Amino acid sequence: MGTHTASQRIRPSRAADVGAALDALRRIVQGLRLSAAQAERQTGLTGAQLFVLQQLAEAPAQSLNELAQRTRTHQSSVSTVVTRLVGRGFVSRRRGAGDARRLALDLTPAGRALLGDAPETAQTRLLAALEGLPRAGLRALVTNLNSLVAAVGMEADPAPLFFEPADNPAKPDRSTP
Repeated sequence: MGTHTASQRIRPSRAADVGAALDALRRIVQGLRLSAAQAERQTGLTGAQLFVLQQLAEAPAQSLNELAQRTRTHQSSVSTVVTRLVGRGFVSRRRGAGDARRLALDLTPAGRALLGDAPETAQTRLLAALEGLPRAGLRALVTNLNSLVAAVGMEADPAPLFFEPADNPAKPDRSTP
């Protein structure tokens, strides 16, 4: 018989907890990566671009800020994605009816046609899962994830849509033909 006490046998070790946390993160990242690759194979779009199209398919957006809220990301990130989708003819921008300073966003017929055979994105499933968590659990997750981000020194890094190329003029955008 070993030297472990009953409480040590019942409670996993810290190393096991760290391993379980890493495994969970790996599964999420892998799921997002595979979903993005499937989206690209099937549609020619990045996973982030497909996610934005799917959000617009649910309802047009009255502004970039509204679309940013729906995708739970920063306005500058969604703006970059929308610009690429407009350039490829999948999204249209028009002046808002009530406020000419706003740009309303909608799918074009080509954007709607592309969505016909498109897979569901992992971002959609992740968003639904997070929204389904109990409020206390979600708050604890946010607190712990933010602590982890700070501990690894990434708190100043931007948080763009998953796997979307940065809008960097020095690097070519490989998401367009």
